Amino acid sequence: MKVATKAYGLIEVDERHKITFPRGLFGFESCKEYALLDAERQPFYWLQSMDVEGVAFIVIDPCIFRPDYEVTIDNEELQELDLPALEAALIFSIITIPADRGPMTANLQGPLIINRNTRFGKQLVLSDPRWKTKHDVMAELAAGRHTPC
Repeated sequence: MKVATKAYGLIEVDERHKITFPRGLFGFESCKEYALLDAERQPFYWLQSMDVEGVAFIVIDPCIFRPDYEVTIDNEELQELDLPALEAALIFSIITIPADRGPMTANLQGPLIINRNTRFGKQLVLSDPRWKTKHDVMAELAAGRHTPC
């Protein structure tokens, strides 16, 4: 399928890369269909809205820079995503790169949980006080805690 992207223009995307967020993402509730694309630099990905070309997010697996990262999800949310357990999901954090050249941060308080098989996802809000909306990714990598979960 053809997808108009913010980063790459019009590209061909495999149907298996399509992710549906039935409720959208916080602040972007009207955007429900996304494509998960490799970014030019690993370990990052683009989560590109298929509804609005200008809506795209850089995402990362938070375990890459925070191996102690834990997501608590209740049984109702597992059932909503048709997940037998959280281990059957992909987990991503949205990255923010400030225009003022401040540190690149990741939102660990609002992870994206995606069922690997159905490709349906949901954004959660975690109440664990360890996880904030702005974790300095490079500082955490430099701290040497970069063994994946």
